[in-house]
Amino acid sequence: MMGSPESEPSRNGDEGQVLVTLKRGFWLGETTVTQRQWRHVLGTQPWPTTRFVQAGDDFPAVHVCHSGEDSAVEFCECLTALERQAGWLPAGWVYRLPTEAEWEYACRAGAESAYAFGADPESLGDYAWFKDNALQVNEPFAHPVGAKRPNAWGLRDMHGNVWEWCRDCYDAKLRGGTDPERLNRATYRVLRGGSYGYGPPCCRSACRGADSPDCRLNYLGFRVTLSQSPRSAGLCSICLSVIARLRSWG
Repeated sequence: MMGSPESEPSRNGDEGQVLVTLKRGFWLGETTVTQRQWRHVLGTQPWPTTRFVQAGDDFPAVHVCHSGEDSAVEFCECLTALERQAGWLPAGWVYRLPTEAEWEYACRAGAESAYAFGADPESLGDYAWFKDNALQVNEPFAHPVGAKRPNAWGLRDMHGNVWEWCRDCYDAKLRGGTDPERLNRATYRVLRGGSYGYGPPCCRSACRGADSPDCRLNYLGFRVTLSQSPRSAGLCSICLSVIARLRSWG
């Protein structure tokens, strides 16, 4: 079930639950893309160095828009091209942004509660950088990735630190069904996860945000998905080696 039940505290009106089936396998980055990884692929630095953006290899790449120049989409396309040129990525596999349904499925890691670790926001500090342990203690910036506890599937920072771009265009009603994805000419793209400047309600697994695809903010980043095209089938040994290499990539 994607979205939140009506009984969930602090839920928003655009989180009405829908039944989703994901038939396509995918891999998701353990953390958001870091500044080191961004420079390795694109060689640019779209983020300014200010008190609101800390510079360093393990800090999230922020001030990254959804699409266009120096964007999350461009990063995924360039990474795909580089991996194919090097012979590391098999035919039919691509890097891309996760769909909103994929993101929430991965964030929950099997949990049906408000957060991947349960329903009590008192434990959020163990898993996330959010308003209480970042902004309100005079640390108004995204923190190095991977410092907090992972969810049950080993994914880190799914709650808090930076909002993350998804592929989908935003709609006030969630789309259910098989491998749902909303791609149209809507103004806004979906954001998920909350950030260091937001409170516990915005860091819930079902919480949704949205912004213009050209938006660049100091609390906005993304993580990468690896998936096969519908024409491909199975997970070959080459793909497994790609995953193993990406664990220490950068």
